[in-house]
Amino acid sequence: MYAIVRAGGRQHKVAVGDVLEIDRIDAKPGDSVELSTILVVDGESITSDPWVLGGVKAHAEVVDQTKGDKIVILRYKNKTGYRRRQGHRQKHTAVRITSIDSVSK
Repeated sequence: MYAIVRAGGRQHKVAVGDVLEIDRIDAKPGDSVELSTILVVDGESITSDPWVLGGVKAHAEVVDQTKGDKIVILRYKNKTGYRRRQGHRQKHTAVRITSIDSVSK
């Protein structure tokens, strides 16, 4: 069983036990969060109806709060090396999927 969840403007394919990085949410490590599902694939059926999936959530546990890598820009200039770090470090939250609600008909 797996699901497609929406988190931070992106969609991720998740199964129970997966660890994924999403955009930062206000939660401490050890807290539990719910992610809304867009599609649920069971061994027997595929459910994508928003009316049925309204109450189906993917439950996750916050593992860590991290930052992404700095953006490194390399430019070539004649007879000189040019290396510059530019941009910001995006904040991420690592979550572990603990369970996915089943679709009851």
